[in-house]
Amino acid sequence: MATWQCVKQCGACCHLDPTDRPELEEYLSPEELELYLSMVGEGGWCINYDRELRECKIYPDRPRFCRVEAEVFVEMYGIEAQDLNDFAIECCNQQIEGVYGLRSLEMIRFNQAIFEENGQVRIAHEE
Repeated sequence: MATWQCVKQCGACCHLDPTDRPELEEYLSPEELELYLSMVGEGGWCINYDRELRECKIYPDRPRFCRVEAEVFVEMYGIEAQDLNDFAIECCNQQIEGVYGLRSLEMIRFNQAIFEENGQVRIAHEE
């Protein structure tokens, strides 16, 4: 079984291009939508994402919609806590593929992280 986890220095979720997320108004409040849109910078990347270091400059203080937490996903998407793991994995797979590509280093690293068990890595296609 895969277990979701954030992979450091990936940044796919920091690509905020609103044209890739047409349903923003469905799960963000008007205030959050305004904040989200104000964070979109050059090439669709978040203005708080350091593309050289590949990390968020405001990580401890990032907005609610940037957090993968059970209570946030219940409120925003109606995803119950027991479904969060699978939903987060699917979201990351889609976002990483869209930003970097299906065979990118970021996708490989993500799959290694979520399928690691007891110090051994299983390939996603083996499941």
